[in-house]
Amino acid sequence: MSAFSEIRIQTPLKDEQISRLRAGDWVRLNGVVYAARDQAHRRLCALLEAGQPLPFDLKGAVIYYVGPTPAAPGRVIGSAGPTTSARMDAFAPALFQAGLKGTIGKGYRSKEVQQALRQYRAVHFSAMGGFGALLSKHIAASRIVAYEELGPEAIRELVLEDFPAVVAYDCFGNSVYPRGRQE
Repeated sequence: MSAFSEIRIQTPLKDEQISRLRAGDWVRLNGVVYAARDQAHRRLCALLEAGQPLPFDLKGAVIYYVGPTPAAPGRVIGSAGPTTSARMDAFAPALFQAGLKGTIGKGYRSKEVQQALRQYRAVHFSAMGGFGALLSKHIAASRIVAYEELGPEAIRELVLEDFPAVVAYDCFGNSVYPRGRQE
């Protein structure tokens, strides 16, 4: 794929979409994704372990690792840049096993997460760190769906419109990151 072409993707993700994506593909994400960070992940995994229902359906879902700032008047959301993905690595495999199909963040993923991406046919997208104000312009709606008491770490349902990202890790074990750094 040329560096100038992009793939438009609609959520929820399906295996057919995921199997066509390769590390390095530029994408434009559209549809519902869920914003969640460390504390929300801890709570989701505790619910899974207890066999309790989750506050949203993980089947085909995408989680954006983001803790947005408060929205300015007339705006849907404040700055919404990605959080370092590795902070969620301890929780990600269990969520992929439960049906999660994609994540959005920045930076490297652990070998365990890379293995889970292959095993459960999922993908990890990277968004540009430091561009939270620009990325927020691709969020058309935002509402809290769980854990409001966590403030910026509450789980939010976000509606994305042409949200720019790159496939950082595909479901085949490929990555945009140099192998030497991963090892």
